[in-house]
Amino acid sequence: MRLHWATLCALSVCLPFGATGAGQTQSAVRAPAETRIAPTKIAGTVVSATTGAPLAQTRVSIADTKNRANMRWMVTNESGRFEFGQVPAGKYSLEGAKRGYLTAAYEQHEQFSTAIVTGTEFDTTNLTLRLIPMASIEGKVVDEAGDPVRQGNVTLYRENHGSGITRVTPINRELTDDLGTFEFAPLPPGKYYVAVSAKPWYAVHPHTNLGEGGSSAPQSADRSLDVAYPTTYSGGATEADGAMPIEVTGGDHTEVEMHISPVPSLNIIFRVPEDEGQHGFASPRLAKRVFDGAEYNLPSETRCTSGVCEMTGVPAGTYLVRMPHPGSQRVSMQTTEIDLRNDGQELDTTRGEPEGTLQLTIQMPQQEGVPKGMRITLLDKQNRNRTFQELDASGQAIIENLPAGKYSIVIYSPGKPYSVVKTSSEAGETSGHDVNLPAGGTLAVTAMLAAGSANIEGFVKRGGKAASGVMVVLIPKESSTREELFRRDQSDSDGSFSLRSVIAGEYTLVAIEDAWGFDWSKPGPLARYAQHGQALKIPEGAQTAIQLPEPIEVQPR
Repeated sequence: MRLHWATLCALSVCLPFGATGAGQTQSAVRAPAETRIAPTKIAGTVVSATTGAPLAQTRVSIADTKNRANMRWMVTNESGRFEFGQVPAGKYSLEGAKRGYLTAAYEQHEQFSTAIVTGTEFDTTNLTLRLIPMASIEGKVVDEAGDPVRQGNVTLYRENHGSGITRVTPINRELTDDLGTFEFAPLPPGKYYVAVSAKPWYAVHPHTNLGEGGSSAPQSADRSLDVAYPTTYSGGATEADGAMPIEVTGGDHTEVEMHISPVPSLNIIFRVPEDEGQHGFASPRLAKRVFDGAEYNLPSETRCTSGVCEMTGVPAGTYLVRMPHPGSQRVSMQTTEIDLRNDGQELDTTRGEPEGTLQLTIQMPQQEGVPKGMRITLLDKQNRNRTFQELDASGQAIIENLPAGKYSIVIYSPGKPYSVVKTSSEAGETSGHDVNLPAGGTLAVTAMLAAGSANIEGFVKRGGKAASGVMVVLIPKESSTREELFRRDQSDSDGSFSLRSVIAGEYTLVAIEDAWGFDWSKPGPLARYAQHGQALKIPEGAQTAIQLPEPIEVQPR
């Protein structure tokens, strides 16, 4: 069962804690009398996921998964017990919230959880709802003298597996205070990294007064003060690849001390064409590769004289340099990777390819209108997001300043899922969602969409018995390139699952034990599970629920 954000909001923010006494209940909407058939009860204990201790004064709610307005809640007693009586037969979400703990649903993993199925044939009276204590990462940034670094930029990264591929992405940023301290809270368990960037308060970056012909005369300044702090990661590394992970478990209050040390800074030279210099120009931007992305806006200063510009305060290293492309008739940019190691080094503006523009028009299926809020993202060959842009009312978007290369077009819509099944351009029609953008050119593409319209319903069993809390994955035949075709669910207490809005195509259905945090969308790790999965073919235009005749057997991780 997939959790709804509105439900989480109702539990953690929108509804007040302690509205009733311990053991008391309140019903937002009572079930009609005629539906109260074979009433049962949902009961159990809320405990700490780390210690197993019962949690009193916890707000617990149940909601009918078919009608979430039909919701009841109560507060646990001193033994952490809760009990909802007279519950009609059906399927219910079970969620708990307590101050100092992460709001969670029953057997929750990522955005999925297990729904409780009630009825006379099910025992729902001894459930255990586990809540994870909130965690934090607190720290201090100090310089080479051991003094606190004020106004340092601290970035928190987290390893996540939500898309089926392990990625490390930024989740929060903060400035250090006057004591050099920072704090990130509340945090769920996971693997984190911390990075710090700052400017030495005493640094002086003299310019060399470049004039005609590039001759220079150094200004009078102590070059020993011409230093910079390289971005520093947890563990002391100055490159993301060497960063030390910070493992956080529930309730941890992890303390880290970040030591940053100055290195000599470089003066980097670049030249501006005379016509650009008269009407303004686009200065090069430096970026560092950081985990699965790139970080721009590194601390530096730029000054220009007679068409020659100087960038100061740059630590030595390998950078992605985004700069104007020479000879272009309009402001065209290019990106290239350059090793900057020498003071006075000049940027080679001839190395990179000019960036291109994608003009995209979508063609909706069945002459549907373009949904409000529909967005496009482009994935590069490393499966990283390169842009995220909303389409206009006519289904068009112009994405500029893209490096040449192969991209996958992925569509997001708040109402229902869509997939690009074919593209059309001057080069002809191509099946799939990939396009090849030329360097410095404009590519006009029409993307034809298919909508998810079929629902797959079935059961998961382990040794002939219903298996709950198991990850069910629908693997598309094109598993390595069609991330948007995957569907997942978590089996409910009776072993049932439902995969919604499946797009027509060929798939393999598998159920994997304890697969949360697993790179399930990579073809290699999935191959051995797919061998024992169930093959499915969803026809075009399938509109009804597809009931699987046989249960899916759980495979061990």
